[in-house]
Amino acid sequence: MRGFSPRFSGGNLEHDLALVDALRRVAEAKGCTAAQLAIAWLAAQAEDIVPLAGARTRERLAEAQPAMDLSLTADDLADIEKAVPPGAARGDRYPSAFMCDLGVGN
Repeated sequence: MRGFSPRFSGGNLEHDLALVDALRRVAEAKGCTAAQLAIAWLAAQAEDIVPLAGARTRERLAEAQPAMDLSLTADDLADIEKAVPPGAARGDRYPSAFMCDLGVGN
């Protein structure tokens, strides 16, 4: 499926992986993984948001669980937004034919 996704084609993948590296640096400064930081960021968006962390393995689930105990300050949130600004990811999530079916695009 990734072979058909615009997010994983052309220069989009390299650009988006640079965003992941930037997020990873913020996470390392906070003493957590990028996945934990992403989950904690989502939980910090509003009290009525509950992150559902998908995990293919027990190891990934064990990695995700500490994120719920991670407290993010306003400075942490600003660092995350600086590392990965809204809309910074390149490439549509789905091929253009699929986007049209979603009512997005041509």
